[in-house]
Amino acid sequence: MSALSEAIPLMREFHPLAYSLFVFVFGACIGSFLNVVIYRVPAGRSVVFPGSHCACGAPVRCFDNIPVLSWVLLRGRARCCGCTISVRYPLVEAFTGLLFVAVWWRFDPLAATVFSLYVSGLVALSFIDLDTMEIPDRFTVGGFLIGAGVSMAVPSLHLADPSGVFAVDALRGLFTALQGAFIGSGLILWVALVAEVVLRKEAMGFGDVKLMGAIGAFCGWEGAVFSLFGGAILGTAFIVPLAVRKFFQGENLLPKRGSVAAEDAGEGEREGEDEGWRIPFGPSLAGGSLLYLLWLQEPFDAYVHAFTQLLADF
Repeated sequence: MSALSEAIPLMREFHPLAYSLFVFVFGACIGSFLNVVIYRVPAGRSVVFPGSHCACGAPVRCFDNIPVLSWVLLRGRARCCGCTISVRYPLVEAFTGLLFVAVWWRFDPLAATVFSLYVSGLVALSFIDLDTMEIPDRFTVGGFLIGAGVSMAVPSLHLADPSGVFAVDALRGLFTALQGAFIGSGLILWVALVAEVVLRKEAMGFGDVKLMGAIGAFCGWEGAVFSLFGGAILGTAFIVPLAVRKFFQGENLLPKRGSVAAEDAGEGEREGEDEGWRIPFGPSLAGGSLLYLLWLQEPFDAYVHAFTQLLADF
């Protein structure tokens, strides 16, 4: 690993284009696997067996399974039966590849390996949440456990001033991860409870609370706080254009009363209650976390620490 840690910075410095292309291709391949995860995990199916296959049942050949490129060459249609292949498949692959490039330019090789796993989980859970309005526990609870574990194994993820004694740094890293998880999940839980009292209905799923715990474990409490408020801004940026479009289409922007049938009502919903819009918040939280992790960590942390110091002095 030490030889690789020395070789990667050299390649990044002297061959930046080749380095970026290699990382993008690797990330796109991971994105291809994430497409399988996004489709199969909510259905309770294995992500390994059977291999990739078309909707008609024919197996996808290896040369038709090249990330992004195969979709372009096939013009968005399956070779075997001609059925349309959703554009979301190459978009997930390309988006994951770009995120990997950002991660591997942002961090040293060890931290980049950890955060590559993290952003892969964020991509998968975001699209699953968009499709099903649910986030599986394997991404949230599992993300928290993995985040706590790697914080012990790689204390440098959180510690700017390691002591040099691994046992001490491992405990400090674990404490930082637990602190981030509890502050993040606790903060969004209170937001959800207050919103439920004000709106008199469930405003946020418990999956979002658990997701904030995973974000805090990887990014610390500062990252969790930024993800919540940054995610709210991203969510608003999505909702406002949608509301404007619905307004000009003549659709009712207010919740419809009595639109949930008794036999179809979920937990906490009964006939006669307001259904409203159901917009997943998980992708917004994930987007806020990515903004913090890849671009805004240093300025935001500096602002938070200056603010807390000001409060302490006051």
